[in-house]
Amino acid sequence: MARSTAFVALLRAVNVGGTGKLAMKDLSGLCTTIGFADVQTYIQSGNVVFKSALTADKVRAALERALANHMGKPVDVIVRDAAELRRVLDGNPFPKEQPSKVAVVFCATPLAKDFAKGVVAPGGERVVAGRQEIYIHYPDGMGRSKLKLPKSTGVATVRNINTVGKLVAMTEL
Repeated sequence: MARSTAFVALLRAVNVGGTGKLAMKDLSGLCTTIGFADVQTYIQSGNVVFKSALTADKVRAALERALANHMGKPVDVIVRDAAELRRVLDGNPFPKEQPSKVAVVFCATPLAKDFAKGVVAPGGERVVAGRQEIYIHYPDGMGRSKLKLPKSTGVATVRNINTVGKLVAMTEL
């Protein structure tokens, strides 16, 4: 039997600004129906931790199919295994900044080499590219920011560093 891996799935545009309403109880049930084990959700913004013997790509595809059937429209999902998420947390280039002002943009694909050329940060935001993630320090908070990231970022979803830390802890239980 294949060994199970702990994964975190981050849903894009779920329960944000009144769009894509999805109860976390329903998300947990979908994951269990797919065959994921030890399913746990975290807050209402579409974060789910679970174990599966599938590859990350197969996990993403299965969850996107189930969500599309349930929601009646496509829902983008970013998947990271526990080790990848730990690497993202440990790679935070802003460890001395207030955690609520540090965010991670999780991208579905690797960043373009010239990614930084398209960044517009009029509010003094600091942006650091990782492999498949972008770290951002918002000195005045995310809500007032006029930061613009290049379209080449592709499918992506944002979580603050506190949420990333909590999700890492959940994968290590």
